[in-house]
Amino acid sequence: MRTKRLAIVLATMLAAGCGGAAETPAETPAAAPATSAAAGPVSLTYWTWAPNMDKIVEVWNQANPDIKVTVSKQAGGDDAAAKFLTAAKAGNAPDLVQAEYQHLPSFIAADAVADIAAETAAVKPEFSDGLWGLVTLGTGSVYAIPQDSGPMMLYYRKDLFEKYGISVPKTWDEYAEAARTVHKADPKVYLGSFSSKDPGWFAGLAQQAGAQWWSISGDAWKVGINDAATTKVADFWGGLVQEGVIDDMPYFTPEWNKALNDGTQLSWPSAVWGPGVLESNAPKGKGKWAIAPLPQWNAGENFSGFWGGSSTAVSAGSKHRAAAIKFATWLNTDPQGLDLLVKEAFVYPAAGKGQAALGTPPAYFADSQPDFWQQAATIGATARGFTFGPNVGVTYNAYKDAFDKALQDKTAFSGSVTTMQDKTVADMQKSGFTLAQ
Repeated sequence: MRTKRLAIVLATMLAAGCGGAAETPAETPAAAPATSAAAGPVSLTYWTWAPNMDKIVEVWNQANPDIKVTVSKQAGGDDAAAKFLTAAKAGNAPDLVQAEYQHLPSFIAADAVADIAAETAAVKPEFSDGLWGLVTLGTGSVYAIPQDSGPMMLYYRKDLFEKYGISVPKTWDEYAEAARTVHKADPKVYLGSFSSKDPGWFAGLAQQAGAQWWSISGDAWKVGINDAATTKVADFWGGLVQEGVIDDMPYFTPEWNKALNDGTQLSWPSAVWGPGVLESNAPKGKGKWAIAPLPQWNAGENFSGFWGGSSTAVSAGSKHRAAAIKFATWLNTDPQGLDLLVKEAFVYPAAGKGQAALGTPPAYFADSQPDFWQQAATIGATARGFTFGPNVGVTYNAYKDAFDKALQDKTAFSGSVTTMQDKTVADMQKSGFTLAQ
């Protein structure tokens, strides 16, 4: 029964960012040894959706004629993850794959990616504990090298905050009061919106509150999506929506874009990649938006969460493991690789020294926040760790369905969190995972 095998592979999985060492269980299959590059040129295939990766790879290929990397452009998202798992099962997976953090556990459960702990120990200090935790997924195993990250922060219209006489909220209670003030002053204006279509956004806010949706207890999975932290976040937003002081327009819709652009939506709890969205969808706001840390649940705290981000993983079936790890390490930790990721792929690098090298702010923020990258790096270092489970897709779909229904029926959002929990557990039981009681 695959339940036992999966439990063995993942038995030491802990919440991302937690410390402490543990021995790998004796039953865990040994990772394939890192072999020296074979005589003659080695050819690697890299599945990725990052823009201009072919240009970045060309720089590598010119400097490393014995390790040629070929880019295979993918669509990204859930479809890309499913395609990789299918290829791995068929034995024709690429040597390297760009893996979103939430998909790594499903790759691990399918034995589709290699444990590269021994070869990556030297680069661990390049990353924050929270980010490294997203790829270690256990105290003794490392399954990828972080590539980019999405620490969350509060985007807000400086000019409109001044117009309505509100300060940047330092706590969520202050955010709620600001929402009431703004909407009372002008019923057409909202401080923000709750999106029932963006589970990654909600997951990041739950992380900030201290949630841990998945963990391992002994040889079994423990699912806690309906924990106190997540329920608190859900009830907070549900209360504001029912009160009518926060909108419920999903993000990235034409209506939401219009609200950003015309100044009837004053803030957006989002991730570091937000400038691109604002520049495209709210051109009238250029030079008027700024960023600040997310409001905190308790005064004096300083936590954030992640919305998005990806890593570079090596396929378990790669015949050129050592060469693949060498390229992945260069891409995500070497100054040249990091510089190219920023300038050509337009990503926010996961490595600390890549973040430190960012100088010129995004053009959209050049006038309103010239220290954008410095602020982003400071905020990013506060992102709490988080463990994703092997069936994130089921959980995320349950989020959309449950919160859509709660909005339609005007019911408490905490019920939606319970639905997410129940559907996630039911799917894991059906798939043969052992669950802790």
